[in-house]
Amino acid sequence: MESNCDFSPLKQNLEDGIKNIIYLLETNLSVLGNENHCVLGSLEDVKEHLIKIESMAASFYLNCYLSSFTDTYDELSIAAQILSKNRHGALIVVERSDSVDTIIQKGTTIGALVTPKLLESIFYPGNPLHDGAVLIKGNQVISAANVLPLTTGVTGDKKVGTRHRAALGISEKSDALALVVSEETGKISFALHGRLYPINTRNPILFHA
Repeated sequence: MESNCDFSPLKQNLEDGIKNIIYLLETNLSVLGNENHCVLGSLEDVKEHLIKIESMAASFYLNCYLSSFTDTYDELSIAAQILSKNRHGALIVVERSDSVDTIIQKGTTIGALVTPKLLESIFYPGNPLHDGAVLIKGNQVISAANVLPLTTGVTGDKKVGTRHRAALGISEKSDALALVVSEETGKISFALHGRLYPINTRNPILFHA
């Protein structure tokens, strides 16, 4: 299945936001060195715009990468934000074109529709299933407490925890997308094709266009 990267309203907002940042930077550059114009305030505005753009970009690309494979953007968004706020670590794998059945060590079968409440309960600290990865196919939570292959590309990097190494590992061996919530910081990121992408949590992430 081909990724759907149209999402015209979201794409247009992202394009407009980037153009606005370029305009602000060019304006600051033009007055740099003029003692009557201090650019510090303007640079703070640029920083705020970048934060908004980062959130929009995360929404846009997650839509692109997942839209053809699951309809549960809102459910994943709500769950990720709640898990992030509570600093409950989570690892959610969304299967795309490549089957991951032979790559993962299967955990406990769930077989239920994706809902925020279900994902919250699975990753609640103390739940026997919370340490492994949830596997989503289509709109279904197939299983929980799955064990994923760890990447070997970041060995020795203490800043990359086991969940992130597992997310990178599954994304290196398949085209699956792995969504990660850090237990220590609450930060959200996703892994795809062996790369990890942070999602800014200062603004809500909205996966829908």
